[in-house]
Amino acid sequence: MFGTQTKKVMLLGSGELGKETIIEAQRLGLETIAVDRYENAPAMQVAHRSYVVDMLNGEELRRVIEQEKPDLVVPEIEAIATETLIDLENEGFRIVPTAKAVNLTMDREGIRRLASEELGIQTAKYAFADTLYELRNAVLKIGTPCIIKPIMSSSGKGQTVCRSIDDIEWSWNEAVAGGRGKKARMIVEEFIHFDSEITLLTVRSVSGTTFCAPIGHVQKDGDYIESWQPHDMSEEQIQEAQDIAKKVTDALGGYGLFGVELFLTPQGVYFSEVSPRPHDTGMVTMVTQDLSEFALHIRAILGYPIPEVMLLKPGASHTIKASKESKTYQLSGIAESLLIPHTQVRVFRKPETKEGRRMAVVLSTGESVNEARERAKLAASKIMVTYNE
Repeated sequence: MFGTQTKKVMLLGSGELGKETIIEAQRLGLETIAVDRYENAPAMQVAHRSYVVDMLNGEELRRVIEQEKPDLVVPEIEAIATETLIDLENEGFRIVPTAKAVNLTMDREGIRRLASEELGIQTAKYAFADTLYELRNAVLKIGTPCIIKPIMSSSGKGQTVCRSIDDIEWSWNEAVAGGRGKKARMIVEEFIHFDSEITLLTVRSVSGTTFCAPIGHVQKDGDYIESWQPHDMSEEQIQEAQDIAKKVTDALGGYGLFGVELFLTPQGVYFSEVSPRPHDTGMVTMVTQDLSEFALHIRAILGYPIPEVMLLKPGASHTIKASKESKTYQLSGIAESLLIPHTQVRVFRKPETKEGRRMAVVLSTGESVNEARERAKLAASKIMVTYNE
């Protein structure tokens, strides 16, 4: 158990999730260091110190970690030289939750093979491809429609629905363009006809395994648009989802919060993906729970107890996205948005926009999930990303 002996935390990845994680770490008196591939990332704006590093470059990553000697190294994104993290863990650095977990979940191949082949958990049928020729064969094997994704990407980048053989080359090009890292490898997944898609935030701590209320969400091109908590599920579905989440997170090991993505279908609950870190859809917990996903993550990795997670009220989040690339932009309509009762706005203050990039999020609560979703959607409609160019 680390407890108060842990004093320095380094985040690898400094986006909006990292920013909230840094804030929670500072609330417990920790020294914080933010690392990302670009300057003035959101978490850098609140951290004690920051570094701009190509985290896919093992030598650069090792240099900054050895220089700072943090008590905890906390990866917040997928695009990291995980082999270096494994080496550093073997040399005595503590990687959250473990270097194995980060390595397995960084790409979709490792975690899918773990869940399906080793743990026997129900997943969509899948195949992998390194070339356009292999992709064509994989699509013929899985059938259309199917989902094609880079094995390593974030926020749904490069993900497409391939509806016919004619779409294969387009899907290949999208996956290559949207993938992170040096690999062109991609996964082809069976198109699951699901009733809904959820995130089950799962916390491993000294108190054991704890689950947050399920979070429902809507995605577009693999990136979330809105989320809400709690998502309506039967007791049987909740138990099945928790069983799957516990099997996967136990196999990954370590302390921390995991975002487990699942499909609810008439045939049961299917495992989709897992992130060993706070999840974008979980931003809604900042207004729904007594402890947000960020507070839970920090408590868990520090070795502090988490006896219970309490859902205080139904809530929803809705993203604000940019429509084009620009280095000069502003958000308008925040005051109008905040006229909506029980609503908050989080502005990420990213240094530039890109098409589809999340720039802010609206958080609303209500007496019911439907009321919260309506408020969040209305409040988000008031905010516009405007450009000075």
